[in-house]
Amino acid sequence: MDDQASQEKKNDKEMRHIIEEARVILPGLQAVFGFQTIAVFNERFKDLETYAQACHLAGLGLMVIAMAMLMTPAIYYRAQHGHATSLMVKVSRRMIRGALMPLACGMSLDMLTVISLATDKLAPSIAASVLTFLLFLSLWYLLPRRDPVQFQEPRS
Repeated sequence: MDDQASQEKKNDKEMRHIIEEARVILPGLQAVFGFQTIAVFNERFKDLETYAQACHLAGLGLMVIAMAMLMTPAIYYRAQHGHATSLMVKVSRRMIRGALMPLACGMSLDMLTVISLATDKLAPSIAASVLTFLLFLSLWYLLPRRDPVQFQEPRS
């Protein structure tokens, strides 16, 4: 029985950490989402090329997906009255990690829209979008996979 109680305690602690991670990301995402939503009501939105409007709307949709995925662990935990299971922890970890991809794609598509508006040219817009995506991919997926030993300070 002690092992089960210990595991439940560990699961609850892990869920609280996961929910805290989501709380760190969510306000920034919500702010960006707000700006994305307002852009559609701006007069200049109609002046955008059809591809830029479509990219902006696709980016908005991807932000909704990311937000839903980031909010799911807290709702899942609350629905279970604050009792986390190992499966809940596993699914919630995947939700947080998984939310980063639609977030990166949505931000990259928004970069395409912004650069398109600023330059009125497709090539720089695509380049900025691809570079933005590669930046997120590098920082959010590749960097965390590096050997932690490489990030330790040298000993004197």
